This record gives sequence, structure tokens and C-alpha cells, in this order.
Amino acid sequence: MGMELNNICLSAGDHLIVKGLILPDAQRFQFDLGSSSNDLAFHFNPRFHDDDDGAVLICNSKCDGCWGDEKRESHNPLKQGEEVKIVLKFTGHMFKVELPGGQTVEFPNREGASFISYVSVKGDLQISSFKIKNNGY
Repeated sequence: MGMELNNICLSAGDHLIVKGLILPDAQRFQFDLGSSSNDLAFHFNPRFHDDDDGAVLICNSKCDGCWGDEKRESHNPLKQGEEVKIVLKFTGHMFKVELPGGQTVEFPNREGASFISYVSVKGDLQISSFKIKNNGY
């Protein structure tokens, strides 16, 4: 399951609002934002059975196909089989993810992207709603 959008334009202040069902047997899903699948300013990857940490949130970036250093958040409030609303905000210098229960995950814009033209959602999340909210509109 998933979706891929090309030739969009997200700039500072814009955000994505995604609602969906995390599958009951979910292993992982991911949101990728950047200029292509090989150049990701932000990779957000909730995992439910990670070999090292169990349920964990992974953040990273990819430049010319090479991954950067992972940021691992050991508190994962997401649950298999639950409906969720996830908000991904692009502030310009940072990405912020608002999760259920009020938890926020932040990740720096390591590559200095001024806008996002590629968005991909893959994995064990059944999307029911996907909205792009532009700065103030």
C-alpha cells in the first residue's frame, strides 16, 4: 500500500495531514519527503518490531542515495490496528511530526531543502485521508 506524489511544492509553513488505519499486523510504514526517492530531506519510519528497540520511530535523510545518521526515538505512541492522524510540518529549518497523544518528533533539515517536491507514503498504513495544507491556506 502507498502513494507517491511528484512535482508538488511544499515550502516553509506547509504541512501534510494524513489519517489512516495502522494495519493490525503492521511491521512498519514510512513517509518520505524530498526531491526524489534518492534525495530525501526527511524520512519518517515508525517500526513496530525493530530488532534493536522493538517499537521505535526512525528519522533520517538521504542524499544521492546515501543514508545519513539515524535518529531513533524509543517512545512510539503508535499502535497496530488503530486509526491515526499524523501531521508532518515543514518549518524550513526543521521537520516536525505531531503524533497521537501530543507527542512531537523533530528532525533538522540537514540538506537545507528550500522546498519539497516529492512525497511518498509506503508500508502498513491504510490511508483514508491525505491533505496538503499550504502556508495559511
